[in-house]
Amino acid sequence: PWQLCVAPMMDWTDRHCRYFHRLLAPHARLYTEMITAAALLHGDSGRLLRYASAEHPVALQVAGHEPAELARVARMGMDAGYDEINLNVCCPSGRVQAGRFGAILMLEAGRVADCVRAMREAVDVPVTVKCRLGVDDQDLEAELEQFVVALVDAGVAMLAVHARKAWLKGLSPKQNRTIPPLDHARVHRLKCSFPALPLVVNGGITDVDTAQGQLECVDGVMIGRAAYHDPWLLARLEAALYGTALPQREQVLVAMQAYLDGQVAAGVAVNQVTRHLLGLFQGEPGARRFRQTLGAGSARSHPSAQVLLRALAVTRAIRPAA
Repeated sequence: PWQLCVAPMMDWTDRHCRYFHRLLAPHARLYTEMITAAALLHGDSGRLLRYASAEHPVALQVAGHEPAELARVARMGMDAGYDEINLNVCCPSGRVQAGRFGAILMLEAGRVADCVRAMREAVDVPVTVKCRLGVDDQDLEAELEQFVVALVDAGVAMLAVHARKAWLKGLSPKQNRTIPPLDHARVHRLKCSFPALPLVVNGGITDVDTAQGQLECVDGVMIGRAAYHDPWLLARLEAALYGTALPQREQVLVAMQAYLDGQVAAGVAVNQVTRHLLGLFQGEPGARRFRQTLGAGSARSHPSAQVLLRALAVTRAIRPAA
């Protein structure tokens, strides 16, 4: 079930983005943005948990460090219909560290295991974890192995590993996505050590060939910013991994226009949907005109709900249908 995943990305993988990605990759497992336990327990959980039925299979990613609280939010996610509850042990931002969740929890393997165990006892859907190879000066061999042993003993259903360390001080979240070197080989060795544990690799996977090469060593690939900036990569991966026929970009835009019509009728701002589609023609003739038309049309004080079809018409005049 985790052969192809779209990574949870703050401010990006909201419900509109996930709906778009589902059109491109019918088999991919989609993830929500990271949502804190506190937000779900004390905020507008109905809004935060909202999604479209077409998004399945879709996973809820949560963040926190208190087992009892995480058990409650995991139950909320399952009751809302999510197919998986994923715990974030990956984000290195200062605000996340201050809340004692995200990557800093790699220093507390026992606590993460307690969280996983509590969540697993509360729900009937898979409880999974997304983590790094380690943080700061942690040993990439022994300490990572010990961390995973604790999760396996707690019953984790799948582990997604961003194949980089995180540096909790001195690097921004953006720098933590690029400066610490990728070490896919370490993830591969981890799979050899835990052959029964479904293992998904994340980080540096930007094309079909790389994804297929990774799948010779692990159970799945998780695509992040590459899928957001070049969404058509998801369609190519879907075709390569599942044999699904490539759709036409025009078909996708027509489907998204129908979705946009419904969202606008429900009071959603046009640009909340269209911002996720800017890269649809990335690298293709007419891509720039598509972005310009879509961006300008969405930014108007009273944007037309037909902005997608308008952008398509401009692009169609430049390039053949594809």
